[in-house]
Amino acid sequence: MAFTTLHHYIDLDLLQEAYRRTRKDGAVGVDGQTAEEYAASLEENLQSLLNRFKSGTYKAPPVRRVHIPKGDGAKTRPIGIPTFEDKALQRAVAMVLEAIYERDFLDCSYGFRPQRSAHQALEALWHEVMKMGGGWVVEVDIQKFFDTLDHGHLRSFLDRRVCDGVLRRMIDKWLKAGVLEEGMLTYPDAGTPQGGVISPLLANIYLHEVLDRWFYETVQPRMRGKAVLIRYADDFVIVLSLETDARRVMAVLPKRFGRFGLTLHPEKTRLVRFLRPPRDHKGNPPTANVGSRSFDLLGFTHIWGRSQRGIWVLKRRTAKARLRRSLQLVAKWCREHRHDAVSWQHKELVRKLRGHYAYYGLTGNAQQLNRFQSEVRRVWRKWLDRRSPRSGMTWERFAGLLKRYPLPRAEIVHSFYRRTANP
Repeated sequence: MAFTTLHHYIDLDLLQEAYRRTRKDGAVGVDGQTAEEYAASLEENLQSLLNRFKSGTYKAPPVRRVHIPKGDGAKTRPIGIPTFEDKALQRAVAMVLEAIYERDFLDCSYGFRPQRSAHQALEALWHEVMKMGGGWVVEVDIQKFFDTLDHGHLRSFLDRRVCDGVLRRMIDKWLKAGVLEEGMLTYPDAGTPQGGVISPLLANIYLHEVLDRWFYETVQPRMRGKAVLIRYADDFVIVLSLETDARRVMAVLPKRFGRFGLTLHPEKTRLVRFLRPPRDHKGNPPTANVGSRSFDLLGFTHIWGRSQRGIWVLKRRTAKARLRRSLQLVAKWCREHRHDAVSWQHKELVRKLRGHYAYYGLTGNAQQLNRFQSEVRRVWRKWLDRRSPRSGMTWERFAGLLKRYPLPRAEIVHSFYRRTANP
């Protein structure tokens, strides 16, 4: 059913909860207002926001656009930065819409949903691939998804569940809000800026209709073998047990997405033969990873590798592009802060290392974690050595400094063995 009355759920209490959930240390929008400045008269500001929202006089401010490096480091990704007040209102509307769409979204979707994470998507993929013994992987890349999302199709999808006039007019205002970039204000007729609080939910609604429901209601029943979809926001892979099924899906995907104004990247969208390496006539696993290739998802390269017991299992390694980008960012940071106090540099580097381990610390990825830690040490010594011509941070002196300011060792945060031992 479609809900015709929802805006009454957004009251002062909900706005206060939305304010609490809104990140306070984010970049400022076009108005330059910080969270601290907004909180100085919080109750008055939230009441004013509520009145403008209910009366329809609220005007969505333009989004400030910046560019951040993509995985390869050469290209950039546009990110939209709304004002703080706009973030709070987007959060409140998203909280209401989530209550509806969380009952509709399928289990294959993991991105930007309550109680779901990228690691859960990776774990689900691991179990499905292991149960199937590998297969054929359709690795998909949607070109500029957040910039090309069609407003007309999105409105038709929203019509099926949300017909509240106040909410729909507010969503339209966000879709039509201008983009301020390098002093120029433009009004795109498609897309939703990455970085907006409401954008991930709108993206999930769009791909729920375009991909998820279509795959499980139309595609999967027509497959001769097993077929599984794992999606995190606009990143997804489809794993199929039979080559014939995989080639049929590969052929129809561009047509399906083209129907809704989306384009698949011709080079990054590919069909990967990902079969478990066969055993020899004696039942022993082969000495080489025969006949299989790798594929990437969520910053990890997935390959077949030997377990400690010598059997073939799905292993995850930090993707080369992600590792390179992470090291480039650390090197840039060390260069810019090389004259700051060593104790403060150490504190920040520890935080960066632990953050890296928290995401990439999967079972089987210890080698890449150790490499990252080793490279961070090398880069730190390099820029400490360049603090002044007379500093002379030799490796011997640096070893003594590390005894006083040790960097955390590589850590497997998400251990498969700990999880299976303590279900």
